[in-house]
Amino acid sequence: MATSKLVRTILDPKKNWFAALHKKTISDRLSKYGLRYDDLYDPMECLDIKEALNRLPREIVDARNQRLLRAMDLSMKHEYLPKDLQAQQTPFRSYLSDMLALVKRERAEREAFGALPLQQRTIP
Repeated sequence: MATSKLVRTILDPKKNWFAALHKKTISDRLSKYGLRYDDLYDPMECLDIKEALNRLPREIVDARNQRLLRAMDLSMKHEYLPKDLQAQQTPFRSYLSDMLALVKRERAEREAFGALPLQQRTIP
């Protein structure tokens, strides 16, 4: 328990200047491409993320895909968003975390009751 409290203290940007610096660096890098932190989750990596994305409204998923396409386009051109658009970006506004937490809770509940998972990964 003490270890987790220590880790939380170290990683909290309000208490640790290095964590705050790291968060600012990540924010700056995401803003350069117009991304949000939740855009970095890969649905191919984890089935919970894929399920959470499937449950989100279509408009949110379309906006995510548009941000990813714009970021790839800017990266291929070796350019960044204009400074005025970078200032408008909100890289840590979450849209996926709540749904992801719900999906993980449901999966844990299913495992606790011994039910089969909703989705199975198959390797071709």
